[in-house]
Amino acid sequence: MTNNGETMIRGRDLFSVEGRVVVVTGASSGLGEQFARRLGEAGARVVLAARRAERLEAISRDLPESLTIACDVTSEEDCHRLAEAAVDRFGCIDVLVNNAGVSKPARVEAETPTDFRSVVEVNLVGTYTMSREVGTRMAAMGRGSIVNIASIVGLVGLGRMPQASYAASKAGVVNLTRELAAQWARHGVRVNAIAPGFFPTEMTEKLFADPQGEAWVGKLTPMGRGGQPGELDGALLYLASDASSYVTGTILPVDGGWTAV
Repeated sequence: MTNNGETMIRGRDLFSVEGRVVVVTGASSGLGEQFARRLGEAGARVVLAARRAERLEAISRDLPESLTIACDVTSEEDCHRLAEAAVDRFGCIDVLVNNAGVSKPARVEAETPTDFRSVVEVNLVGTYTMSREVGTRMAAMGRGSIVNIASIVGLVGLGRMPQASYAASKAGVVNLTRELAAQWARHGVRVNAIAPGFFPTEMTEKLFADPQGEAWVGKLTPMGRGGQPGELDGALLYLASDASSYVTGTILPVDGGWTAV
C-alpha cells in the first residue's frame, strides 16, 4: 500500500465512531434525528431518547443496532433510567449528545417567569442532569465525550426573534460545557459544544416558511443562507471521535459566519 493510501485510511479512522455507544437526547425529530441517523450510518450503536416513543421506534427501524428509551430530561429519574438502560444493553456509554431542547419565543414583557423556567429546565437543567448521569460513568472508566448542542443565541443576542429564556438557557449550556470540561478533563472525559446557526427544524419551521424570515437569515449570515442539517455532521463526528482527542471546553459555532460579524 502506498503512503498516500495509508494516510487516507488513518484519516478515515481518526473520525470513526464505529462500534461506539452514543446516547442522543431529543432524537425524535429535527437535529436530534439527523444526528442519530448519521451516527448510526457511521457504525455507532445509538441510544435514541426523547418523549415521543412512537417516533423513536420508527427511526430505530432504520438503524442496525439501536435502543430507544422514552425520556423526559426534566425528570431526574428518567435521566438515570436512560443511562442505566444504555449501560445494561451495551456495557458502557462512549458519547453523549445533549440535544433535547425547547423554545418559546416571546418578548420579555409577555414571557412569564413560569414560561422562562420551563425552557431553562429542559435546555439547561436537563443538559446538566444528563451530563451528570453519564459523565460520572465516563469518568469511572477514564474516557468519554460529551457533545452539548448550544446555539448562536447563547453567544449573541438576536432582538428580532425575542426569546430571553432560550438565550439564557443556551448561554448557560455554553459555560456549563466549559466548567464540566475543566472538572472532568483529568478523568479522560471531554466536554464540548456545537453552537448551530439557523437550520430548518420543527423549532424554526415558521421562520423558514416565511419568505421574509428566510431573507432575514440570508441577509445577516455572511454565507447568505441558513444551514442544512447535514452541515452539522462534520462538527458532530469531529467532537465525538478521536479526531478531537486534545479538544475540551470548546464551543464550535456552525453558523455560516453569523457570530463572526
